[in-house]
Amino acid sequence: MKMELGYKNHHHYSYRGATLVTLSLLLFPLVFFTTFTHASSSSMYPAEWNPIKPRHSRILKSAVQRETPTSQLSELWTPLEKHGWKPCAESRKKPTLPEKSEGYIQVFLDGGLNQQRMGICDAVAVAKILNATLVIPYLELNPVWRDSSSFMDIFDVDHFIDVLKDDISIVKELPEEYSWSTREYYATAIRDTRIKAAPVHASAFWYLENVLPVLESYGIAAISPFSHRLTFDNLPMDIQHLRCKVNFQALVFVPHIRTLGDALISRLRYPQGSAEEMGSNHLQEITGAGDSKTAGKFVVLHLRFDKDMAAHSACDFGGGKAEKFALAKYRQVIWQGRVLNSQFTDEELRSQGRCPMTPEEIGLLLAAMGFDNSTRLYLASHKVYGGEARISTLRQLFPLMEDKKSLASSYERSQIKGKASLLAAVDYYVGMHSDIFISASPGNMHNALVGHRTYLNLKTIRPNMALMGQLFLNKTIEWSEFQQAVVEGHQNRQGQLRLRKPKQSVYTYPVPDCMCQA
Repeated sequence: MKMELGYKNHHHYSYRGATLVTLSLLLFPLVFFTTFTHASSSSMYPAEWNPIKPRHSRILKSAVQRETPTSQLSELWTPLEKHGWKPCAESRKKPTLPEKSEGYIQVFLDGGLNQQRMGICDAVAVAKILNATLVIPYLELNPVWRDSSSFMDIFDVDHFIDVLKDDISIVKELPEEYSWSTREYYATAIRDTRIKAAPVHASAFWYLENVLPVLESYGIAAISPFSHRLTFDNLPMDIQHLRCKVNFQALVFVPHIRTLGDALISRLRYPQGSAEEMGSNHLQEITGAGDSKTAGKFVVLHLRFDKDMAAHSACDFGGGKAEKFALAKYRQVIWQGRVLNSQFTDEELRSQGRCPMTPEEIGLLLAAMGFDNSTRLYLASHKVYGGEARISTLRQLFPLMEDKKSLASSYERSQIKGKASLLAAVDYYVGMHSDIFISASPGNMHNALVGHRTYLNLKTIRPNMALMGQLFLNKTIEWSEFQQAVVEGHQNRQGQLRLRKPKQSVYTYPVPDCMCQA
């Protein structure tokens, strides 16, 4: 179960009176989550924030004192060899617009940035299947991150429309005659123009049979929910190619996100004082830095370890009884017991690779692979559960670790403050330009970046979760044995090409659908 799907259909009662009953699908998850978040603060569970001791001190001491051979470091940073495939997102035949649009398609996308990104690609594909005009997708208010950012706040909408202008018709908003078709309209009653029964991974035929008649009758169809509502298999190749074109060409971030991302990348490659001391002319900063120094290398680490993730995993993270109680309580209130992992012991979950790695554990993995303490590490993450106390061991292993707060000036941070989607967009952009990307646990950002970096043949380390879980369960293992097992277990997990299998996502495995043999 993906974390960003965890908040659908879990709240079935009114919280603030009868007026919210009819609006519950739209408003209640946010009200409930906000209320619970305040109720479960440190004032309610003060012991939850006790100091967190390292769980793997036996090997940690050796990891801190490690010395990496130059040859091993050189091999780590060496770019991937050409794998015999090249980007090929364009359709093999010239795209054509239909003579007549069947009507307007609206989609309402929930989840976080990367789940919404995949939904946007699918929405374009569905519009093409139906010969319909796509309305710029509506991004739902996320109840976890509480971010109201719109499509146009995140993505360059004019670029999006221009790249796809020969494939489908796209409008920024509905014409006046359909202005009644809003999110609020569909939240208050059952409507004939809303499609809410689209099955997960629905076929192209399902849309032709169930959505096209609505378009023909009303001129508009609103599909909600829409996440993961188009199959990856048995589709015409031009539809698959179109999805690839959207993901890898049409979706680019707004200019100010790209500018900030470029500035952070420059500061990682050319360290030169604090962000506060740097000028606001990012382009000059970027081009000027390269004149006097050789570009340095850096790793982006997506540290997916927020409270939501920790609780849903049902694993023990070494925070003691108070932490276990807090996570169990959170799990019960948010998911009301519907977390399958809670049926298993911590050992069972770890041995199966179902526990997200803590900052300490991902640090030990990187150290064992050969990254030394001079490695520049960029931390791409939302709030880390346990705060700085939980990150301190990772920082001990990698003292040159940076993040948005340490690299960006206060003015730069103010442009994206409180906007989880924009923060994630900056991390995605920096992650795409790093020498190496690694995610501590699988998830939507991991999947999106693995696919995008495969498309560009960039090095990406995929942790072997089952192996790491088993190694961390071994409390008598020595550093040399741990290191050897990690290196051997990740030799073929650094970006090597993997062909997409049936039911797998084209956005994570872009070969062969999005690429051609070179």
